[in-house]
Amino acid sequence: MLSYIIKFLKALGANSKPSQIANSFCIGFILGVMPKNNLLWWLVFVFFMFVRINKAGYFIMMLLGAFISPYLDPTFHKIGEFVLTYEPLVPVYSKLLEIPFVGFTRFNNTIVCGSLVAGIIAYIPLYIFMLVFIWVWRKWIAPFFNRSKVVKMFFQLPLVRKLTSKLAEIN
Repeated sequence: MLSYIIKFLKALGANSKPSQIANSFCIGFILGVMPKNNLLWWLVFVFFMFVRINKAGYFIMMLLGAFISPYLDPTFHKIGEFVLTYEPLVPVYSKLLEIPFVGFTRFNNTIVCGSLVAGIIAYIPLYIFMLVFIWVWRKWIAPFFNRSKVVKMFFQLPLVRKLTSKLAEIN
């Protein structure tokens, strides 16, 4: 986990596009808030493992989303119930459930549906927030952070030095 955090902090200050980092955070958030026990989650997870995004941001946000998800489940239930009981779409959901293996996605579960819809709705505000955060990080926080004596001492610790050198070898 520490290696993902170090990679993410390096990506924030690197020449990578802020939009790529923001996108990885948003996708990680969607997967983080969704329940993990269904085929839909696994399909989306595997798909984005093969897409070129910042994997460190993806996994960090997935972890953070998983931590806040239990507190948001009542809201996800209400959103999912609204979406699944929306009268014009009920016949579509019935037809989808007749297709083999679609039931394994558990899209008809109110929390799965609600968390997916809430994650998609939160995508744009989170994306904009992350773009602003990355800009602020690169402009003000990173220079202050890099000059800090505490950070310099932290990177002199043997374990951290070893991790950063291994990461440099991998990249």
